[in-house]
Amino acid sequence: MNEPNSTKLIRQYDVPTPRYTSYPTVPEWDTNIFSSAEWFKTVSRAFTESNDSKGISVYIHLPFCESLCTYCACNTRITKNHLRELPYIQSLLKEWDTYLKVFGRKPLLRELQLGGGTPTFFGAENLKWLVSYLLEDVNIHEDREFSFEGHPNNTSKDHLQALYDLGFDRVSFGVQDLDMKVQETINRVQPFENLEQACMTARSIGYSSINFDLIYGLPFQTPFTVSDTFDRILELHPDRLAFYSYAHVPWLRPGQRGYSEKDLPSSFLKRHLYDLGKHKLRNAGYADIGMDHFALRKDDLFKAYVAGKLHRNFMGYTTSQTDLVIGLGASSISDSGYAYAQNLKGVEEYTEAIKNHGVALGKGHILNDEDIDTRKCILQLSCTGKLDQELMDQVVDSVILDNLVRMEKEGLIYLFDQGGLRVTSVGEPFIRNICNVFDKRQRYTASNSQMFSKAI
Repeated sequence: MNEPNSTKLIRQYDVPTPRYTSYPTVPEWDTNIFSSAEWFKTVSRAFTESNDSKGISVYIHLPFCESLCTYCACNTRITKNHLRELPYIQSLLKEWDTYLKVFGRKPLLRELQLGGGTPTFFGAENLKWLVSYLLEDVNIHEDREFSFEGHPNNTSKDHLQALYDLGFDRVSFGVQDLDMKVQETINRVQPFENLEQACMTARSIGYSSINFDLIYGLPFQTPFTVSDTFDRILELHPDRLAFYSYAHVPWLRPGQRGYSEKDLPSSFLKRHLYDLGKHKLRNAGYADIGMDHFALRKDDLFKAYVAGKLHRNFMGYTTSQTDLVIGLGASSISDSGYAYAQNLKGVEEYTEAIKNHGVALGKGHILNDEDIDTRKCILQLSCTGKLDQELMDQVVDSVILDNLVRMEKEGLIYLFDQGGLRVTSVGEPFIRNICNVFDKRQRYTASNSQMFSKAI
């Protein structure tokens, strides 16, 4: 008996594939010859070209967590010692001062995000100190977007009020799953009541947008548990949701060895869990926004998507189309449009480097012309589900064309007679695979199996 087409596609495309938050992907970056002088030259260029018209984005990585969530692939430091907050903030502010010197004048701040780790590990007063210092030497864009990630278990009214008073009106809560067995397995026990209270408090203060992060493919998830999770979180009416695929990479994240692959849903069940969640979201009035994201039609993210103005960077999908992203903190990634730079990952090595040099670059990449063109293709595909003829002409070679023709026969894309392409509804779950077709660097990589999670 022949396999259903959807089953064949999952079997074919559920392979290790980059998420394409950057191009080239991080494993392609250089750890040896990339210098701070090269990096700051590209930062100065991007700042001069785009600050006055678009502003800049700033991401601050706050890595500390009191306990390890074993599903997590973020760069974290597990500790209950809150005395570490102040020295780390001092390093962040010294790094920011280094960038202010490179800018030479006040930047126009368009986007600010606090991520982690657990930003709400830090006390409300310390977060207030950090953000207040940063805002002293900036001009704030009239359409600014300030957001932070909060843990439902420890995001207090003081956190929410202090950040709201500084201009934050968006908050994202990590939910992942509400089933107790799943929560206990991934060491992320958080009662629904804590999430509900955090949302109610945020809205009473005046937050205009609440996002939930959920994950499919976690150990012991079933259609019943995922269905129940969605029924309950939809009672809280979040404005946006991200429904991510769990990345099982125990060779990179030893905490994931607390359970085995036999505890995880199969590829086909995992896809069903995603389709189940997506169906419930659509029925509740949410629209698909790029890869893994959903928003209410009144939300700015949906409006940007409809207008063709959606943008994507290391912070996720955004309405802020800035060309310069400055990442502060251990492991943070910056993007000048002409180059990427990632800070040293360890907290101690980061703080020591900042103390001695005011900068803590660990690796990076200067983009060549082909990189820039390919990056534009992948960004357009992931934000619009389309690719115009002009960009295709710049990057398509015979290998890419052969793969696109095959994908059209499989129903994943539609190649227009006049050029360009559009991702079909069948192809939407395989957007990472479609982006991968344009990745010439990966074509020559011997194996992706130890670097990336599976696509589905």
